Amino acid sequence: MRLIAISGSTRKQSTNTTLLRAIKSTAQSDLEIGIYNAIDQLPIFNQDLEGDKTPESVLEFCRKIEESDGILISCPEYVRALPGGLKNAIDWLVSRQEIVGKPIALAHASHRGDDMLTSLRIVLATVSEKFSMDIFLRIPLQPTACITVESVLEI
Repeated sequence: MRLIAISGSTRKQSTNTTLLRAIKSTAQSDLEIGIYNAIDQLPIFNQDLEGDKTPESVLEFCRKIEESDGILISCPEYVRALPGGLKNAIDWLVSRQEIVGKPIALAHASHRGDDMLTSLRIVLATVSEKFSMDIFLRIPLQPTACITVESVLEI
């Protein structure tokens, strides 16, 4: 099975990206997890750029989604909402077929973020009928913690 793990953060030292790396490092050998942490490379969604005009970075993102058997998303809360970069990435998928029918699960590396999670669940339930609100992992990390893959594995 092949999963694409999408980090909703653009920070290099993101706790959510670190959580995805920890999940990848402990995955069973028959589970391949590719981490996508380049949402900051996607242009702002514009319907005028769909079809033949779709930017290469978007096409590459869509290929990764298409090649996966499922999606794992881990993202922070920004000002009690979904980060703009992640919402933009999802917007690029809305009128495409790559995400249709893909199972989607959530992980979250914070002790807070319920408002963002509520919004993200609404968005994901709209784009895939296989999104399950019940498949959820929360690691309640504090924002000042020094986060490494090893420290996440200790929790």
